[in-house]
Amino acid sequence: MRPAGRLQAAIEILQALETTPTALDRLLRGYFRSRRYAGAGDRAAIAERVHGILRRRGELLWRCGGEAPQRLLVLAGLRWLDDMSLDAIDDLCTGRDHAPVPLTAAERTVLARPPQDPAMAPDWVRGNYPDWLDAALARAFGDDKLAELTALNRQAPLDLRVNSLRRSRQEVLTALQRDGLEAFATELSPLGIRLPGRPDLRRHPLYLDGSVEIQDEGSQLVAVLVDPAAGEAVVDFCAGAGGKTLALAAAMNGQGVVHALDTDERRLRRLRPRLDRAGAGNVRPRVLREGDDAWLRSAAGSMDRVLVDAPCSGHGAWRRQPEARWRLDPDRLAVLGRQQQAILRRAAALVRPGGRLVYATCSLLCEENEDQVAAFLHDCTAFTAMPMARIWADVLPGTALGPGPYLRLSPLRHGCDGFFVAVLQRSGDEAGLGPGGYLGSRA
Repeated sequence: MRPAGRLQAAIEILQALETTPTALDRLLRGYFRSRRYAGAGDRAAIAERVHGILRRRGELLWRCGGEAPQRLLVLAGLRWLDDMSLDAIDDLCTGRDHAPVPLTAAERTVLARPPQDPAMAPDWVRGNYPDWLDAALARAFGDDKLAELTALNRQAPLDLRVNSLRRSRQEVLTALQRDGLEAFATELSPLGIRLPGRPDLRRHPLYLDGSVEIQDEGSQLVAVLVDPAAGEAVVDFCAGAGGKTLALAAAMNGQGVVHALDTDERRLRRLRPRLDRAGAGNVRPRVLREGDDAWLRSAAGSMDRVLVDAPCSGHGAWRRQPEARWRLDPDRLAVLGRQQQAILRRAAALVRPGGRLVYATCSLLCEENEDQVAAFLHDCTAFTAMPMARIWADVLPGTALGPGPYLRLSPLRHGCDGFFVAVLQRSGDEAGLGPGGYLGSRA
């Protein structure tokens, strides 16, 4: 493809992204699947431009004077990110041979503006996030807000989790390095391997035989902190496609049972081939019914560990999903908060006396994390928060990352995606539980 054709492809992808909830990576795969003429270099260049526009959308909107259509943002990226002259942009936008149509007078006026100093811009511009999130981000990060947002805007490396049911980390490292790949052990996860170059390993023998799974180091740590033991009964309450489910099954050495629950049957179907590849024979996928669910009632109060990897804003994964920050709005955040509280309470009913409930999100917003745990503990007196330093010392080397009862991981401080983890232990009696095992309250 010629440069002008690549430019038009980026415009089309961003326009499609605006009208669909589909994740960017999936949309890109579909777009290129229907355009076989796009070579590997074309695909890489187009994807890089799309990601670049999304990562610096706040700055581009500000330079454009406010709201701007996707086409203008792509053109603004040429002008101010690539430092391309207006004449050069004109030469690309001819409307011939799949090139973008010629510039309009309005577009030309915007692109002819003199460059502005981003250092003089508001924080939401410098951090490239929606301005309505400013107060929540300031609360979450304090004086480190812009530094944290800058780290969240960088490209993430490729992290692998070694499947201990198949191989050791050293065996996988040796095999990857023998194949000429740059790879090294992660600092925090005992099972993690990082590949800075982000190679596509989906056809590599180690991936095909289930020796490795693609999983961010922070996500790996969530599963480690659940600390399941062989032979226990464990629940992954919001299993999705099952990344943490697989990690839990391996940690239990294939013994006991992991119940992988999700309300979306399609997501659980995608889990089944992953279970076969990983050799995780102790996982039981189960579709969770809305409202009254017979299995939940029968299993109440019987599970050793319950992980709630709650649906959230995905704020901590903005490095991998730069489009997510621009899709979030106050109403959506409020809906997520209600869902998180309802899911947390529903899942808690499964925990046996003395068992643990682990609440996690890939977000660093207090509204989705500390606030949710505080509301839950206020009403559900059967549970108390366990000090993270104690949990960390039981399962990981070194000292816990930061003070307080909860774990907060971020790209700036830990080099992984942003995650929040709280470990809540149920008391050894029925205090704080209502009839049928469901949670009571202080009232």
